[in-house]
Amino acid sequence: MLEIHNLHVRIEEREILKGVNLTIPKGEVHAIMGRNGSGKSTLSHVLAGKEEYEVTDGQVLLDGVDILGMEPSERAVAGLFLAFQYPIEIPGVATMTFLKAALNAQRKGRGEAEISTPDFMRAVKEAGRALNVDSEMLKRALNVGFSGGEKKRAEILQMALLKPKMCILDETDSGLDIDALKLVSDGVNALRSPGRAMLVITHYQRLLNHIVPDVVHVFADGRVVESGGKDLALELEAKGYAGFDGEKAA
Repeated sequence: MLEIHNLHVRIEEREILKGVNLTIPKGEVHAIMGRNGSGKSTLSHVLAGKEEYEVTDGQVLLDGVDILGMEPSERAVAGLFLAFQYPIEIPGVATMTFLKAALNAQRKGRGEAEISTPDFMRAVKEAGRALNVDSEMLKRALNVGFSGGEKKRAEILQMALLKPKMCILDETDSGLDIDALKLVSDGVNALRSPGRAMLVITHYQRLLNHIVPDVVHVFADGRVVESGGKDLALELEAKGYAGFDGEKAA
């Protein structure tokens, strides 16, 4: 589903990603763990198309199509979704209005008809039930006054409605208490499917107790330096990242 080949990225004169190689097949959940500043969130921003990052080398294929020349909206239409670490507040835009506009923009980009209001309401109600999102929350301005758990549930609700091929979760566990973490994780797990891939970026193994990955990758100094099974996350939790600093890229 996602193939990254020798990806080099800089911002201004500073190189952040220094030859990332990563492949995530359909149906699999991969996790990236690493220190602050190792390049994890930069990778998610570059994949989504954040403009201040300059790609100096490499290739990113989504379902066989190179996305680096695409605008962020085109990447979304192609099936890429990024759940932010810190979702922004948008005063004056009701959550329900935003969700319908996002869904119809994606459908338009794919040459599909707009969703009818009854079908949209049914889809939101079904997705919201699983995430404990009530109708009153959806009437509020997007993320304005939301708790950390509400913001992350709203992100996963978007993911459930848009049905992306490739889901990137950038430190979704940030700011969540144990109950909110489990609720959000249950929503993510409900979206796992043979035709969808996920990349979970996190500092901590606790998230991976709930969203169990097929593969764990260790990031250090802008590269993937180690890959392994879910037990690798337990090793990192016990021993930290010191043993991986200075490793050669995998």
